[in-house]
Amino acid sequence: MERTQVGIIGAGPAGLMLSHLLGRAGIGNIVLERHPREYIESRIRAGVLEQGSVDLLRRTGLGGRISGIGLPHSGLEIAFGGGRHRVDFAAATGGGGVTVYAQHEVVKDLVAAVLAADGDIRFGIRDARPEDIDGDNPVLRHADGGIRCDFIAGCDGFHGTSRACIPSGRLHLIERLYPFAWLGILAQAPPFQNELIYARHERGFALFSMRSPEITRAYLQCAPEEDAGARDDEAIWDELDLRLGVHLERGPLLQRDVTAMRSFVAEPMRHGRLFLAGDAAHIVPPTGAKGMNLALADVTVLAAALRRHYAEGDPTGLDAYSDTCLSRVWKVQRFSWWMTRMLHRFPDDGGFDGRLQLAELDYLVSSEAAMRSLAENYVGLPLDLEGA
Repeated sequence: MERTQVGIIGAGPAGLMLSHLLGRAGIGNIVLERHPREYIESRIRAGVLEQGSVDLLRRTGLGGRISGIGLPHSGLEIAFGGGRHRVDFAAATGGGGVTVYAQHEVVKDLVAAVLAADGDIRFGIRDARPEDIDGDNPVLRHADGGIRCDFIAGCDGFHGTSRACIPSGRLHLIERLYPFAWLGILAQAPPFQNELIYARHERGFALFSMRSPEITRAYLQCAPEEDAGARDDEAIWDELDLRLGVHLERGPLLQRDVTAMRSFVAEPMRHGRLFLAGDAAHIVPPTGAKGMNLALADVTVLAAALRRHYAEGDPTGLDAYSDTCLSRVWKVQRFSWWMTRMLHRFPDDGGFDGRLQLAELDYLVSSEAAMRSLAENYVGLPLDLEGA
């Protein structure tokens, strides 16, 4: 049977960044991914990187493409009651900001970097699952064999096998499902401005975003059961204009999808020799743009703990991994829940709750302290990059 120090399930941002960080520290690892390389490098997902995530990419030699094609943002707009109000990230955070850079571009950068450093990513691997995680020599089993490891990192997403390998009595699953979803579009149309707009409207939430100077990304609150193809293109554009209070540049829709909204946390994020990271351990509603950033933060903590274990024989970081990550996870959950609650139309809102939303929004845009709090959370909580 093969052997490595760290077995990693999943070649998304979490698994690939962990492999990249471990490789830089001289720690052997193997990544198993069930999809082909072409699939993971073209799969459209999140696209907003916190300041800490951008700093992580640059610090670890991955700043070239993001500096060339990433779209830095120093603020965003909140729209409600017929007006738009700008939140200035740079002013509120001492120069911080976010960068629009699609997840598949991050994945491309990481795959190229890991392979260029003679890392081991195996695509098209079926049925990868952890075994013997309670012992000292867990096995990363798959359809064609197995790999004996010191540790296994489950970075295989919400529907992966890693979390399911933890005995149910040892895992606490905490979840909130929201009574709405997002209808998302990707359009061949130049963004009409270079900052995002989050809109609270009587007909529901809307978000204007972008993927590049030629591609608009936008979202409409919809029913969870809505068929992504039910509305014609012009009806979608008309509804976006109405809710956002703007006139968007229009073009052909390249993609549409309906995204369910949920908050989910698995506690603890470690069992025996298995460590959960990214969507395998937590899901946040996309309102706060935190999913990919939280995954990168998890593996930054895990890589630092593994370096300390191998270099110094010190298990302190590994033992604290779950508590360290969950402290950040719950702060991010709070922010994402707050943004979701403030901006969406809930079916049972009634007059009282709707007026509370407007009062909260009015307070937000009239208070420097409130806007600074939004900016600090949106730009991202501090990320310890020491040794990255």
